[in-house]
Formats: sequence, structure tokens, C-alpha cells
Amino acid sequence: MNRDLHRSDLGAFLKARRAELDPAAVGLPVAGPRRVAGLRREEVAVLAAISTDYYSRLEQGRIQASPPVLESLARVLRLDDDQRVYMYELAAKDDYRPPRRRPHPKVQPQLQRMLDNMALTPAFVIGPRTEIVAWNALGAAMITDFGKIPDQQRYYIRLLITDPAMRELYADWEGVTRLAIAQLRMHNADNPGDAKLAELVGELSIQDTQFRRWWAAQEVATRDTGTKHLRHPVVGDLHLDWNAVTWAADPDLQIIVWTAEPGTASHDGLRLLASWAADPAHLRSTL
Repeated sequence: MNRDLHRSDLGAFLKARRAELDPAAVGLPVAGPRRVAGLRREEVAVLAAISTDYYSRLEQGRIQASPPVLESLARVLRLDDDQRVYMYELAAKDDYRPPRRRPHPKVQPQLQRMLDNMALTPAFVIGPRTEIVAWNALGAAMITDFGKIPDQQRYYIRLLITDPAMRELYADWEGVTRLAIAQLRMHNADNPGDAKLAELVGELSIQDTQFRRWWAAQEVATRDTGTKHLRHPVVGDLHLDWNAVTWAADPDLQIIVWTAEPGTASHDGLRLLASWAADPAHLRSTL
């Protein structure tokens, strides 16, 4: 049932967060070696002013958490804003409802026209499962020729894990990939049991031990804005800012827009890449 999936996810999330905490940092005495990383269940319970049995059942997915308990756990586990939102999202969905059927996103023509008119700005459109559903020429020139990837395999997270060129493109490939995994979890919190997401996670977990470990870490992050360092094979180093803009006609879709500060080498690099990309013969999937 959907309720059981949410409770199980919430329990796994709480367990991962307590494993990260240093007992000494929260004022607990540390004497001798500990058999588990982070805090024990009973220590979390004491700090949250609830019984160990209550917390154990909560972590095991056997009961629903009340708002005061969630607030106390957020404090004890030192959750950041994204983690707090994710925890409440899971807890709020405890009542049973059928899994939402989320079809493969479709792009409206006006959105594609807008992308195509952004000749000097790399951009692509991403769905909650990291589906790449639309892009412009400069976006393809900067990342990869998305058009040559079969529609059902065109997931950003899948490219990060399986395409060796992506590991070369991103200077901090590990940081980029872990962030993408955290965003993938965050942006699917409202739809546990999604078959396509489960298939994607299962495939990547089998193929890559790092993905399996990072997915199990239960990290979450909102897809909003940031900076990335790219080592582009044509124009060299690019230090770019990115922003995620939600498409109002379909809130499941976000437009990822990359920019560089005017007057910088990265800004010049984007203009050079735009000139290079203007010739379709230059686009190739090895970028």
C-alpha cells in the first residue's frame, strides 16, 4: 500500500540521519567503541522526549508520526530545510491513496520555441525522474547530443552514471552526481511506488556500486540553483551558474538554464560554443 511505502521511506530516512550524527556533538557521553554509527535509537528517543518503543516502531514503519514528534525529531536530527520538507512530505502522505500515474512528460511547442530562441544560453527541460524531454542546440553542444539517446533511456542521472564522457565533463563529477541523486529522491517524495522510478533506480543500483551506496544514503536536495565547473572538450573550462525554473503549464517540468557572468572567460566560452554549435555537423554524442 502507498501508506506502507511512505512509512517505510520515512523510517529509512530517519535511520540514515541518526547514523550521521556524532554523539559527542549532541552532548552525549562517549565511552569506548560503539557498534553502530551515529546515535542509537534509544538516544534519539531520549533527546526527542519520546519512548524508545515509540521511536523504534516509527523507524520500522509501523506507526504514523504526529506533528509534534516530527518537529522534535527534526531538531534532534539537525535536519536542514530540504531534509525537513522531505520528512514532512513523507509523513503527510501517510493516508492511503493510489500511486499517481505520472506519464512520460510531453513538451508543448511553445516551450521548444522558447528554448530554440535562447541561442546564447544552454538550456534543457527535465522531469521529476530526471527525464530530459527538451533542449536547445547550445544545451546539446554543452552536455551531449540528447537526440541520439533513445527516449526511454534519456535520463540525466542515467547519463551521469553510465556515460564516461560525463565523468570527464564535470570537474566535480561525484558532487554533481550525489546532488542529482538527492534531487531525484526529493522530487519524487510525493509519489512512492512509481514503477518507472523503481525501474530506473534498480537498473542503476545493479550497474554501479557508487549509485547504490549514494541512493541508500537517503540524502535529499531541492533542484533550484547552483554553480558547476565543466571541462568542455571544445571550449575548455566553463564556470557556469544554473537555475531551475518550473514550467507553469506542467509543474512536473523544470527548465534548467545555464549562464555565465558577462566579461568572464566562461561567458566568452559560451559564445564560442554557440558559434561552434551553429554548424549541425559539429554536434556529436561524444561531447
